[in-house]
Amino acid sequence: MTSTVRPATSVVSVTTRPAAPDAATVEHRLGLPARARIMAWLLLLLTVALVSVVLVTRNLLLADLDAEITAELQQESEEFTQFVDVGVNPETGLPFANAVELMKIHLERQRPGEDQVQVGVFADGTSPQAQGRASRLEAMDADVLATILAATVNAGEVTTAEGPVRWARTPLDIDPDAVDGYFIVGELLDPPRADIDESIRTLAIVSAIGLLLAGVASWIVSGQILAPLRLVRRTAEEITEDDLSRRIPVTGNDDLSALADRFNAMLDRLQRAFATQREFVDDAGHELRTPITIIRGNLEVMGLGNLPGAPTERAEVVRLCTDELDRMSRIVEDLLVLAKSERPDFVRPAPVELAELTSDIDAKVRSLADRHWVLETCGEGAVRIDAQRITQAVVQFAQNAVQHTEVGATIRIGSAVERRAGVDTVSVWVADTGPGVRAEDAEGIFERFSRGSTGGARSHRSGAGLGLAIVRAIAEAHGGRVRLDSVPGAGARFTIEVPAAPPAG
Repeated sequence: MTSTVRPATSVVSVTTRPAAPDAATVEHRLGLPARARIMAWLLLLLTVALVSVVLVTRNLLLADLDAEITAELQQESEEFTQFVDVGVNPETGLPFANAVELMKIHLERQRPGEDQVQVGVFADGTSPQAQGRASRLEAMDADVLATILAATVNAGEVTTAEGPVRWARTPLDIDPDAVDGYFIVGELLDPPRADIDESIRTLAIVSAIGLLLAGVASWIVSGQILAPLRLVRRTAEEITEDDLSRRIPVTGNDDLSALADRFNAMLDRLQRAFATQREFVDDAGHELRTPITIIRGNLEVMGLGNLPGAPTERAEVVRLCTDELDRMSRIVEDLLVLAKSERPDFVRPAPVELAELTSDIDAKVRSLADRHWVLETCGEGAVRIDAQRITQAVVQFAQNAVQHTEVGATIRIGSAVERRAGVDTVSVWVADTGPGVRAEDAEGIFERFSRGSTGGARSHRSGAGLGLAIVRAIAEAHGGRVRLDSVPGAGARFTIEVPAAPPAG
């Protein structure tokens, strides 16, 4: 029987280190500001729209005026025709004696409009009778009447001293053998058209004032809308290789807020990339310089051929140099894997049976060292993962377990498929009975070139501290994570958890 120790669980997450400041500034191209372009385009569109509205309105008003005048002339002509057809003097109740009486009575009963003139012209050459405003009567002089009487149609337009006149002519036929006269109705066009033009001028003035107000409003509103963009520009100008800590405050949920959020995310990636680059240069430089120094020193020793037992020492030097070169080779290979982890094709998920994959991994790790290997459980079902990368990660777990346990120690491996937050998750783990991992080392153990303390157990420093970083890269490339459950002195359990069907992209 073995006692169960509740492990202290540590979920590893990626942390971002701030970048150092730099004094360089980013210059922007000079040109017409976006604010001015927005206002100019808005004013141009509004100007075109308002001019179109003014012109269309004027044309519609003129068309309505023409239709109204035509209808009035037609109505006056029809009323005269009906009056002639009745043929009875409404004052006496007797038939009209002649055309002069009929015309006189009809004109006396009319009330022409302000711009309308009604004229009766007789066939016997007598002076015509007229009805209308005195100032308008001057339009119907003898020359104008002669032009109307000579026309071959009963409606038209003529030019007068008062301007153009739209007219309609209705014949008076009391005597069936001849035309007794004509009833002529004329409508002056300039006065109503002048009213329309005045209305259009008022509309144009109001439109110009509205255009001016729209320009001011567009300048203010565009300034408020573009304020986040100006903030992005200023932030970009202040960001340098040594100072990537600036961020843009994100408020709201509109497109500009999304832009600011994406800009901040880009800065996070840049800051992480610069920090990783610096760490890589520092750590890789240290790790690569050490074996080179060892090789150089031992080669210098090997050159001292006059030392006693020199051939034996040379053989030992060659062995040490070979070991260091092998370690350098492993470091380079691990660095290449980590470099590839940034590429989108680092993992290539494909359908695989989890139970079969777990059995294959178990068979491979048993050849690593003389340990008591136990296959705890195999998850069932088909999952979509990169079997080669998952195998690489679990084998790395197993190598760590071998390094931190003695011959004959128990190492357990297993896999399972569990549903978490509505998503099927594949878990593959390796658990050992070694010294475990201290809490202060748990957070950094998956960092590059990190080799945490073994809690007093024998140290294994032959690696470069890249193995677990590779495991984390594999997990994150699948859209998953790595977990460490450990209590110092009670062993450790390393788990890689990835979605059973990782998201596309």
